[in-house]
Amino acid sequence: MPSSAFRTVPDSADVVIIGGGVLGTSAAFHLAEAGVRDIVLLERGELGCGSSGKPIGGVRAQFSDPLNIELGRRSLDAYHCFGDRPGADIRFDPVGYLFLLDSAEQEADFATGVAVQNGLGVPSRMIAPDEARRLCPWLSTDGLVAAAYCPTAGHARPGAVVRGYAEAAAAGGVRVAEHTEVTGLGTAGGRVTHVHTSHGRISCGSVICAAGAWSGQIGDMAGVNLPVRPVRRQLAFTAPLAPTAPRLPFTIDFSSSAYFHNSDDGLLFGLADPDETEGFDTTWTPDWLERFRAVARRRAPALADMETVGGWAGLYENTPDHNALIGRSGELENFLYATGFSGHGFLQAPAVGEIVRDLHLGRRPFADPAPLSADRFHAGSGIRPEAHVV
Repeated sequence: MPSSAFRTVPDSADVVIIGGGVLGTSAAFHLAEAGVRDIVLLERGELGCGSSGKPIGGVRAQFSDPLNIELGRRSLDAYHCFGDRPGADIRFDPVGYLFLLDSAEQEADFATGVAVQNGLGVPSRMIAPDEARRLCPWLSTDGLVAAAYCPTAGHARPGAVVRGYAEAAAAGGVRVAEHTEVTGLGTAGGRVTHVHTSHGRISCGSVICAAGAWSGQIGDMAGVNLPVRPVRRQLAFTAPLAPTAPRLPFTIDFSSSAYFHNSDDGLLFGLADPDETEGFDTTWTPDWLERFRAVARRRAPALADMETVGGWAGLYENTPDHNALIGRSGELENFLYATGFSGHGFLQAPAVGEIVRDLHLGRRPFADPAPLSADRFHAGSGIRPEAHVV
């Protein structure tokens, strides 16, 4: 991308997108591709500097909720074809996803999910512990009841996806303003009328909030409740391995949330620390690795004592039911949002970019996002359960 640090921003725009991560750049690309020309994309830092900057992102459609399955499957298709559209090497590697299950209840829940996934075109299947070990030779099958596997899933590089979408969007006329912070939103007559930024004011036709963990603050500026809470997640990298590691699926011990997979010349380790508190702190603190190593000693002993050489901390943007917020505000008709993905934003970003495009243009999306409206948390509305959250 050419330098895009604006001293001032345009006076007006048809669409202002807030957030230069994978959701914001996906929305920008899909809108520009559809012929929308007057778009400004605002990013308070550099593109992908938030959670979208993580080193490797998993891509899967193994969910329990049919809408999440549809979003994942359509996005998987898009990532498989990303080299052609929009045209970028994202190092997508379809190594498969392998969920390790250690109880009859987990086996039953995942078997139900596999049946729904298969009905929606996802080739996942339940497998026995011995087959899981053939796929991931370092596994110990002690205590394993079953596993769920999807061979078409895998992982890619979120930073490359952000750049690919952003460059294609810019080629389509989108103006990208990095280092431009949103400081306020002006409203009148049930609409957002302008966006205040650190580099000037923009009159707008519509606003799309794709600000990730900061979306609650953007919503507050407009009087729109977006119940998004930031929670730190951490990962670590091993030292280079010799001999090199076998090609492994993205492997998750579901009970503990510990996961690992290949990363360049070593492995990447991760785990959701249940003691982590809400907040915007992204300091990497390796204490959580002891919890990971304890799981590894039981589930994949060869990993337990591998040397690590640093890591990374980022933010999950959690909602109360760990499902996304996608929709149009009931209070402000021209305020749209795509946020709160609770760890699933990267893997659903291509499909969500399509939906945001269609909501803006007044077209019928390929899937109805109404169940993911932020209004579902109002009194009397039902939450959206999702069992396969990591």
